[in-house]
Amino acid sequence: MANELTLNKGELIFQEGDRAQGFYIVAQGKIKVFKMSFEGKEQILHIYGPGHTFGEVPVFQGKSFPASVMALEPSIILFLPREAFVRQIEKSPALAMNMLADLSRRLREFTVQIENLSLKEVPARLAAYILTLALEASGGLQKTTMQKKHEPTANVVLPVSKVQLASLIGTTPETISRGLKKMEQAGFIKTEGKKILISDHQGLEDLSHTGRF
Repeated sequence: MANELTLNKGELIFQEGDRAQGFYIVAQGKIKVFKMSFEGKEQILHIYGPGHTFGEVPVFQGKSFPASVMALEPSIILFLPREAFVRQIEKSPALAMNMLADLSRRLREFTVQIENLSLKEVPARLAAYILTLALEASGGLQKTTMQKKHEPTANVVLPVSKVQLASLIGTTPETISRGLKKMEQAGFIKTEGKKILISDHQGLEDLSHTGRF
């Protein structure tokens, strides 16, 4: 039932307020979900790569999309029409349970994101984001208790530019650069372009909670 769509970098998939006729799956590339203020300030809500779905909630509500989505790089996405998918759910109830599980997971992630933006200082937000990348890179496995404090724990790559990362965690690119430099000076990480090697996992975790070096 899916239709394949090929997108160029910077191409809009839909805008906030558009009527939801179906939802999407990222097949290749990367997209961002974002909102714009009346002043033109962008706030990135999510960045998704291959395998991620987006735009599901309005489909089940029968309403419009609450945010806009744009391709961050040349991408291929799959569009699933609402009516055909609902009919498929009626035939396969397990499909609905799987979608509920995925939506619940993302609701939890969104709750953490709101907490970070509203309650934590920028260094804590940045540290939390790097730790999330490390967790994803390790397949969701936590560090072992046998690990030494300054033993490298993960080699991660920033999936977005500093401008996009700043929009995602609610700060400026200059603050991102200063934060990464301070983390390196503190011995928490080592950086090489977009590559980040975590040298002190516990120190980074403490920073993500306290916001203090």
